[in-house]
Amino acid sequence: MRLPSIRRSRRAPLSGRPRAPRRRRLRLRAPGAALLAAALTIAGLAAAGPLVAPATAAPSGATATAGDVTGFTRSGNTFTVTASSGAKARVVVARADIFRLWLSPDGSFADDPAGSDLAVTTDFGSVAATSTDAGAYYRISTGSLSIRVHKSPLRFSVYRADNTTPVWQETRPTSWTGGRTTQYLARGTDEQFYGTGLRLGEWALRDKTVPIAVDNKWRENDNASPAPFYMSTNGYGVMRNTWAPGSYGFNAPTTLAHDEKRFDAWYFTGDSLKSVLDAYTDVSGKPFMAPIWGFELGNADCFNASNPDYQGDHNRPRHQTTPDVVGYAADARAADMPSGWFLPNDGYGCGYTAPLKSTVDALRAKGFQTGLWTSTGLGSIADEVGTAGSRGVKTDVAWIGSGYKYAFDGVRQAVEGIEKNSDARRFVWTVDGWAGTQRNAVVWTGDTYGTWDDMRWHVPAITGAGLSGLNYAAGDIDGIFGGSPKTYTRDLQWKAFTPAFMTMSGWGAANPSAGYHDKQPWRFAEPYLSINRKYLQLKMRLMPYLYTMSRVAHETGVPSTRAMVLEYPDDPVARSNATSGQFMAGDSLLVAPVVSDTAVRDGIHLPAGTWTDYWTGRTYQGPGRLDGYRAPLDTLPLFVKGGGIVPMWPQMNHTGEKPVSTLTYDIHPRGASSFSLYEDDGRTRAHESGAYARQQVDVTAPESGTGTVTVAVGAPTGDYTGKPASRGYEFTLHVASAPASLTVDGAAVPRLTSKTAYDSAASGWFFDPADRAGILWVKTGTRAGAFTVSATGTAVPAAEPLPPSSAPIDRAGWSLVRADSQETAAENGAAARAFDGNPATMWHTAWSSGTPAALPHEIQIDLGARYTVDALGYLPRQDGGVNGRIGGYEVHVSDSTADWGAPVGSGTFADTAAARTAALSPKTGRYLRLRALTEAGGRGPWTSVAEITLTGRAAAAPAHTAPDR
Repeated sequence: MRLPSIRRSRRAPLSGRPRAPRRRRLRLRAPGAALLAAALTIAGLAAAGPLVAPATAAPSGATATAGDVTGFTRSGNTFTVTASSGAKARVVVARADIFRLWLSPDGSFADDPAGSDLAVTTDFGSVAATSTDAGAYYRISTGSLSIRVHKSPLRFSVYRADNTTPVWQETRPTSWTGGRTTQYLARGTDEQFYGTGLRLGEWALRDKTVPIAVDNKWRENDNASPAPFYMSTNGYGVMRNTWAPGSYGFNAPTTLAHDEKRFDAWYFTGDSLKSVLDAYTDVSGKPFMAPIWGFELGNADCFNASNPDYQGDHNRPRHQTTPDVVGYAADARAADMPSGWFLPNDGYGCGYTAPLKSTVDALRAKGFQTGLWTSTGLGSIADEVGTAGSRGVKTDVAWIGSGYKYAFDGVRQAVEGIEKNSDARRFVWTVDGWAGTQRNAVVWTGDTYGTWDDMRWHVPAITGAGLSGLNYAAGDIDGIFGGSPKTYTRDLQWKAFTPAFMTMSGWGAANPSAGYHDKQPWRFAEPYLSINRKYLQLKMRLMPYLYTMSRVAHETGVPSTRAMVLEYPDDPVARSNATSGQFMAGDSLLVAPVVSDTAVRDGIHLPAGTWTDYWTGRTYQGPGRLDGYRAPLDTLPLFVKGGGIVPMWPQMNHTGEKPVSTLTYDIHPRGASSFSLYEDDGRTRAHESGAYARQQVDVTAPESGTGTVTVAVGAPTGDYTGKPASRGYEFTLHVASAPASLTVDGAAVPRLTSKTAYDSAASGWFFDPADRAGILWVKTGTRAGAFTVSATGTAVPAAEPLPPSSAPIDRAGWSLVRADSQETAAENGAAARAFDGNPATMWHTAWSSGTPAALPHEIQIDLGARYTVDALGYLPRQDGGVNGRIGGYEVHVSDSTADWGAPVGSGTFADTAAARTAALSPKTGRYLRLRALTEAGGRGPWTSVAEITLTGRAAAAPAHTAPDR
């Protein structure tokens, strides 16, 4: 049988060459703003730059609200509020930290389009909720929260149990205009926001407006899998219980809108972002547990090019019929290259050659699983899974591209197709996910490019997806289009530390090694071949660590690929986009990808604690900023947290290639730390019934200096098919000196005189001071129960101090020095509005009278103190207008406005409303000068700025300053 026209997320090309990506269609509204009309008239320009509507255009019609409260009743844990307009609201307390707020303009509560699709668990048992009349408001107390129902007019606010610590507050009543309902919240002084799904760009959302809508564009600041969920550093998250598109403006006030005439939201509160994610996924579903082979590298391509229906290149060698994929699998093994699965029919009209089963069996014999890609549905999935043995599905926009409930149901059908026809776990890849997709699928970033710029925004995109509970988020290695050996290798390096990743061949630039657009890692020449192998082999060794981290996600909603803010919520640098270019892989490994054509990585933020370079053993003391890190092509900046415990397998190219007869624990002793290893059969759903095992490891060591390092290894608890009765253990302890003695359960272990002697021994220890600044190698032999390793009289590595990291510079002390032009006669633009903290206002150069001054324009700002400045944030105007967006720019920093010196940064901003960050050569000074050299769209001689922000660190005052205003 042949799977119907299986397709990837793109339109079919007319030949074997990749076609240009689809043009975006902009929805326009008439340029009715008076300021634009006047400016165009004065400038004598045609209206070439109309105001562009948001992704979801606001509907027209009168604005209505609920009015005043006229009634308040209770039935169990459901509190119903009646308002003067006839509207009603319900507050349903599901748990002390979770409640639903549902507002019906007509008071009916009959319209519930999401049903139980998004909120799959809502019954958490009884809750001791109470209510009181507090005069101006009704107070609902849950034990953890105080929910205020304000009477005149009806609006809501939430406080902690003390009824004084605010969580969120509506600044005005929720309103509906035509078919759109909008909530308005106060924004805290330093409140930050995260979430909204797989957003392609930075994950800290303050001052950003994010469309919660499907558009299938897949470029920076688009949303490949939107989710109507966000969370706040105020200690709450919210999921709008809807399929309707919307838009979230994290400004002041925060505006949260969806295109429906109803308001329905689930709120989750906690004392940390992790606890909020836990509560959110308690309701919307925990991330699924992928099969262990799904953590290995996947490869998508068309291996049936001779099919007349195939819309790609029919002449691709070794791709003529489906069994040709087995030859590629053999190539991978011959190259000693780890990889775990294939999608052999990924191409428009590719299909597969019958019988499929023989190909699946041949791949499985080489250690590969098989998945299939579909653009038209799942009509043959029972046979493909149940008979042929396929174990994965990748959906395409030709089928699920309309998004929302249709896409959600398509993914659910794929899950059911796998699980109803086998004992295997779900393994589905999709775009156009929504809230709840985390329980069913891997989300990926769609059709992207193999460029440094795409790689740059992929790091925060994949990391930020975890802030919506999406544990498995991915992007094609080096994109589907374009690419080069160097960008491929750099992209593979860091993606090897994420749970799921995949190559996509047949559409990119011609591979210089293969010549046929192949993007499998073994199809490259040296040195790329060896570097690709190095990182894929490292991922295979790290499999027990990464698999355990995904089990943590399955149980708590906390992803394995973590934004720095999840681990360090009180670190002001970690909570901002200053760390969007790095992430934590689990709780012990810090990854700082290189995303430009350079061999030096600057700006790595190391939070509080000690951090050891994985490759050299050099240890740093955080918090601080690490610049000048040497990162040649074969080196990914990678650090291990002090106290880190990382379990590792023997080297293998696929799971099951060899037994895990010896388990290694790679440990960086520092203080007290622990790790709970998780294991199961890796393939079936038996873990859902409790078929798994755990092993607890506790380590104690000095915080500094010399002392005793103790590793207490617990007996494995639990059982599963294939669990070893016993196994050998090896420890690599990163210490600075040999111990005076080493024992296992009090018995001395022999010291061996060389690494060669150690490697051939069944048990013993050896210290190598030259290996990564000191490694204590320990073998205990085969063991079945608990045991303790003690190394006395050994030193932990000394840590080097670092200079402070950059953080957002407080604008409270800023003042305007000068601007060459500003609009003060009309509604736009005094220059001081460029840093007033309100994205709704802006600096706009003069336009309302006379001939506008020519470019360039500039603004000079007194920062109030000296700072070492290393980045500038530019937020274009947010009122829907486009005029004045900065194109070319220069940035200067100086201690004197009379001598600016050379620019510390220059470049060109894109012609969009999205916030942009310009990296600067760090320079110390008190004054900032931003010069706008061009207008991004060439529309006229104007400049406009909604907000200017800076990052840097405080600097000492100079011996003298020479301000010249």
